Amino acid sequence: MSEKENSNSIHYLTFTLDGEVFALDISKVREVLDYAKITKIPRTPDFMRGVINLRGNVVPVIDVRLKFGLTETQRTVDTCIIIVEVQMDEENIVLGALADSVKEVLEIEPSTVEPAPKMGTRLNTKFIDGMAKQDESFIIILNIDKIFSTDELTLVNESSQLQSEEKETLESQDA
Repeated sequence: MSEKENSNSIHYLTFTLDGEVFALDISKVREVLDYAKITKIPRTPDFMRGVINLRGNVVPVIDVRLKFGLTETQRTVDTCIIIVEVQMDEENIVLGALADSVKEVLEIEPSTVEPAPKMGTRLNTKFIDGMAKQDESFIIILNIDKIFSTDELTLVNESSQLQSEEKETLESQDA
């Protein structure tokens, strides 16, 4: 492969949800954490499992399986939280995405990616950037910025800010 071709490839973090392999552009991924205790927040959507403490910061955790209409993620030895940055308007929101397991970082040439399948007008597939073939199976390449609506991200962001403010209030009362 020539150096020019190599510069066009994109690195993706691959992970599994319900036996299927998905991928996120590595530039959107901050880190991968082992499963941590998640604090539930009342009156939030089902897919928002709660928040975690990430080095003193409150980070909302999303169950991507629930967001995709699958069953809730069950904790196993491989379950992890992928910390990602999602673009909302002009703001970056940091959130955790639950995954059944993380596989590897792959380099995928854009020329090998097929467009997302058209599923008719009723099914929204705008969050799928494409499908990459690996051996006899597919990797579904996700666009993390398009998985959530602006309203959902606003709700997630407000919930984590409220949790952060409550934490600061409790800490100042303890001091």
